[in-house]
Amino acid sequence: MAEAVANTTAVVAKKKLLSGFYKKGIGIGLFSGLSYGIFTAFLALAMSKGIWGDWYGANTAGLSSFALIYVIGALGCGVNDTCSAVWSLGMAGVRGKLGDFFRTLNTKPGRMIMLAALMGGPIANSAFVIGLAMAGSIIVPISALCPAIGAILGRMLYKQALTKRMILGIVICVCASALIGISSITGGAQKGVGIGIIAAIIAAVGWGIEGCIAGYSTSMVDSEIGIAIRQTTSGLANLIIFIPIIAIIGGNAGLSFQVIGQAFTSSPAMIWFAVSGLCAYLSYMTWYKSSSMTGVALGMATNGTYSFFGPFFCWIILGVGFGIKGWALSPISWFCAVLMAIGILIIAMNPMDLFKKREA
Repeated sequence: MAEAVANTTAVVAKKKLLSGFYKKGIGIGLFSGLSYGIFTAFLALAMSKGIWGDWYGANTAGLSSFALIYVIGALGCGVNDTCSAVWSLGMAGVRGKLGDFFRTLNTKPGRMIMLAALMGGPIANSAFVIGLAMAGSIIVPISALCPAIGAILGRMLYKQALTKRMILGIVICVCASALIGISSITGGAQKGVGIGIIAAIIAAVGWGIEGCIAGYSTSMVDSEIGIAIRQTTSGLANLIIFIPIIAIIGGNAGLSFQVIGQAFTSSPAMIWFAVSGLCAYLSYMTWYKSSSMTGVALGMATNGTYSFFGPFFCWIILGVGFGIKGWALSPISWFCAVLMAIGILIIAMNPMDLFKKREA
């Protein structure tokens, strides 16, 4: 009898421990979404200061439209991810984990993270920055389609279940994105918003693929090591490979070296890139950590709450704090951002389970 009571107590204690671990993972995932919203605002701020103000201003510093849209957009991603890599490597050094960083590089999980970084960094992040520069914070909820895309890819690649509830969540997310697109077209949106929306969709696809690939390794690699590999790979790939290729396509092979040098020596902008890099480090690290604690689907979903936090902090920091015009959102855009967050929650879990757990 005493043994049975002890076993029952142990089972209850284990359930409480797992429940606490799961809830902590959800909290960490929500923080990743919040910090990504702050990162978005400071990245946009950095790309309005110093030499960036000349590039995107009336002067344009003699750059072509192609260079402004694609080369400078990818450069913003490269500079931010490089700053984020410095933060991540610095934190790994402080914690005595640099040895683990180099050892993990040559493992299968490490190589998978590098592959995920290429999809989520040079491709998705650059598309996100280009979209942000072209259309403003309206693209943030659209790029948050990544959990829906991740769920679809998980079904295609890993034969993971795609339930009616998850399909409903995907439909809600797609409808919210469609509403944003329609409202931007009918509302007399700024020039280039079409390119911005397309870039946001590319970012969503890239991040969805990254989530699927990184999901394999998040449970086997320390989140701090994982994000150090991710940001270092992304930053170097952008600066050394991706930007020069875009410059060559644009017909000016030497442009990449010119603008990279100017960007890193522009002090007014680099101050804010350091801040955005720190926020990006925190966001991606907590996203990876959350995914390892709750599973990839829920980790992507909680991170996807940046569909609300992104526009919110852009409005607060850029519009209210710095008085920069153009960052206020229409009521329909706010509605769509909240609708997107609801769709993401439905993809990740049955909302009714929250009430059932409380009753239990």
